[in-house]
Amino acid sequence: MTKYEMIDLLHNMGFKDDNVVLSAYLDLAGEAIISRVYPYASDNEELSVPRKYLGLQIEICAYLLGKRGAEGQSRHVENGTDRTWGSADIPDDMLSRIVPYVGVIGE
Repeated sequence: MTKYEMIDLLHNMGFKDDNVVLSAYLDLAGEAIISRVYPYASDNEELSVPRKYLGLQIEICAYLLGKRGAEGQSRHVENGTDRTWGSADIPDDMLSRIVPYVGVIGE
């Protein structure tokens, strides 16, 4: 799936932001996944989100888009809606689905 296809999917999910904003949030979600999949990769390596995590990348992107304007909110009650977040970060239950890639060093 290309980034343009993911942006179209986000548009179909109801996110009406322009493509530049959606692309930026997809990049943030992708970087979170890459840092979990390849925890020991050097900064100069060109890595991409593995294919099996593209759906998760869209989910994380949608989550981050949905929290805009309320980052780090500790409590909010309005018209029967109660929101509480302890952190502005991606929830661990989303990131726990990622299996780190490991290999042998120095053969």
